[in-house]
Amino acid sequence: MMQNVHLVPEEEEDDLYSGYNEYNPAYDTEDLENDVAFQQAVRTSHGRRPPITAKVPGTAAGRPLGTAFGARVNLSSSKGRLMTGAVQDGVARPMTAVRAAGFTKSALRGAAFDPLGQTRGPAPPLESKNEDSPEEKLRQMEKNVNELIEESCIANSRGDFKQALEKAKEAGRKERVLVRLREQVLSPENINLDLTYSVLLNLANQYSANEMYTEALNTYQVIVKNKMFNHGGRLKVNMANIYLKQKNYSKAIKFYRMALDQIPGVHQEMRIKIMQNIGVAFIKTGDYADAITSFEHIMNESPSLKAAFNLILCYFAIGDRDKMKKAFQKLIDVPLGIDDEEKYIPPNDDPHTNLLIEAIKNDNLRQMEQERKALAEKFIMMAAKLIAPAIETSFADGYDWCVEVVKTSQYVELANDLEINKAITYLRQKDFSQAVETLKMFEKKDSRVKSAAATNLSFLYFLENDYSQADIYADLAVSADRYNPAALTNKGNIDFINGEYEKAAEYYKEALRNDSSCTEALYNLGLTYKRLNRLEEALDCFHKLHAILRNSAQVLSQIAALYEMLEDPNQAIEWLMQLISVVPTDAHTLAKLGELYDNEGDKSQAFQYYYESYRYFPSNIEVIEWLGAYYIDTQFCEKAIQYFERASLIQPTQVKWQLMVASCYRRSGNYQKALDTYKEIHKKFPDNVECLRFLVRLCTDIGLKEVQEYATKLKKAEKLKEIREQREKSGRDGSSRGRRDGREGSASSDSGQSSGTSAKGERLSAKLRTLPGSNDPYEVSSYKEIDASYSDPLGPQMERPKTSAKRRAEEEEFADEELGEDLLPE
Repeated sequence: MMQNVHLVPEEEEDDLYSGYNEYNPAYDTEDLENDVAFQQAVRTSHGRRPPITAKVPGTAAGRPLGTAFGARVNLSSSKGRLMTGAVQDGVARPMTAVRAAGFTKSALRGAAFDPLGQTRGPAPPLESKNEDSPEEKLRQMEKNVNELIEESCIANSRGDFKQALEKAKEAGRKERVLVRLREQVLSPENINLDLTYSVLLNLANQYSANEMYTEALNTYQVIVKNKMFNHGGRLKVNMANIYLKQKNYSKAIKFYRMALDQIPGVHQEMRIKIMQNIGVAFIKTGDYADAITSFEHIMNESPSLKAAFNLILCYFAIGDRDKMKKAFQKLIDVPLGIDDEEKYIPPNDDPHTNLLIEAIKNDNLRQMEQERKALAEKFIMMAAKLIAPAIETSFADGYDWCVEVVKTSQYVELANDLEINKAITYLRQKDFSQAVETLKMFEKKDSRVKSAAATNLSFLYFLENDYSQADIYADLAVSADRYNPAALTNKGNIDFINGEYEKAAEYYKEALRNDSSCTEALYNLGLTYKRLNRLEEALDCFHKLHAILRNSAQVLSQIAALYEMLEDPNQAIEWLMQLISVVPTDAHTLAKLGELYDNEGDKSQAFQYYYESYRYFPSNIEVIEWLGAYYIDTQFCEKAIQYFERASLIQPTQVKWQLMVASCYRRSGNYQKALDTYKEIHKKFPDNVECLRFLVRLCTDIGLKEVQEYATKLKKAEKLKEIREQREKSGRDGSSRGRRDGREGSASSDSGQSSGTSAKGERLSAKLRTLPGSNDPYEVSSYKEIDASYSDPLGPQMERPKTSAKRRAEEEEFADEELGEDLLPE
């Protein structure tokens, strides 16, 4: 027993580090199974005795030091229990299972000091998971289902609703397989209800996002009817929203009320939103009384801008003037929860505060406050415009009442805007004098209001063609607010009218620099470049405008016209096709397409678009003329008759259309009908030489007695024609050289224009001369003069649709399109 006790002789010098690695075998727990005393203590109540306290002998106060300073003495407790270091039956037994740091049994055998256990080598490898176990398979399947739900939600947030639905369906399939396997392996109580709820809810949401409302309702119904889902009843709100989209308002109201019953009162905000939806559904059904009840409840519990505005709409629908006024006042009194604007004004003496204010001046919170305030101002303006004609005997009195109420509220700045809107309303009522009078009241106001009023006054005078007054007020608007794009646009319009295109372009550019979204300035700048013949720059302006206004017919038309001016017919046709997709019934666009295809030589496509243009607008002479010539060219003269007859109805004083009708009868072999037609033409136009020539020829061939009468009339008509030509010639010869020179210049320009504009008529005349064969008794060489004289009225007078349409476009271009400035205050 004493073999492990080492006594140090007294005569030896003290070694401070000796015995540091010694270890008391009583701390050895490896032989506890062979320790009889310990085993007996475990089997009896001896081991369940209370622990030894400091008052009992044998504590740390009386323990001998196990160092080289003295011998160790083994003491026993008062109860006979062995203490640390005690030896029983030759085996050292530890008092506790705690082994001191750095003291090991091997230290007694001369082992080195190793408190970190570095000599023991690496730890044994972790035990690998058994992936073939059923629990691990179920856990992995559950993880896959959760990943699919997340992918579905991410796809929905990206706007890819189709992929989101596919992921949701796949998650549903895997979750059902997981439930079946879990029931086979484990008990049914171990089913993950939260996972099932997530899968069904996500699937229903994706059905709703893809507008598959029936499937979404069925999926929501599965959740709602399952009593194991505690809060599934709240999803009736989602079902009610679907019924509202389907315009099934009665069911929507029913489900909203059922959801309202299942949501506790502590969720006040959710209940208010549901009440808001109930009120909107009642408005849709026309049940304004119940809608008023819902909105009044909201205004009493938690006032909001939308509820107040909807309440005004309901009172307006039932025509209650007093309650409209009260609701308008409630709308103004709705708290916005916005702090004072003065906190964003930096003081001059504190640089740290100035930096802080600059940082928060345009942060997210500030933007949210501005959006809320803008929404409130929008509702107030709309409500004032709505109820002003209804709350008083006259529109002006109602607007004045609204202005007075606004002046006493926190929205004092809106009073001037309401006055501006009052003038705008006068404009819509075409009461221009009252509008001008109202706007002139703002000439002494602050700069912003003055600029808005002067802008509208300038626009008014511009519409009345009083360009001097328009220029005055445009200058006033620009001087009051140099950064007002509408004022700059109006100033540019004045310069455009005066022909100062360079100055107009500068004003339009300045307006765009102040507001890049000013579409009116950009449109007018494109027209200015077009007038300056800077076609590429004009095309660039209209392309930019097309990126902003994707479906603007005016922009598409201008782009097509510019490509035509740039001699790129393929691009012109492409843009006209886009224009047709926007306005499929525009007859002018269809005729332009037919003209372009005709110039390209594609007669079939040209006929299709000309015919569609005629179908939508059967009074276009150019289109009628082209269609008649087309049928004559294809030797279907009978079909050409109806078009020339319509042309004669549109222009009854033009003899050429009636001559064309008679010519079609003659070419088709119906000589009797042709003769009757020529006789009717002779009654209306007795001096027409061409008609008399055809009458003489027809009567001679048929053998009628009237031939001599018509021959005499023909001679007289030819003599009168010669006399008129001689008088005109002598008048031209007697004119002065200067006048002749001027007339020659104008004649040359006219001839140049006629050469460009009457090309189509000349082509038609040439076709009419060459269409019939030589065996036609009325088209032989001896009667070429008749054809030549007959072709005269169908020559220069028959202008091409391109030229006339182009000239009309040039005349109406600025009047109809370039003044697109809406100049009304936003």
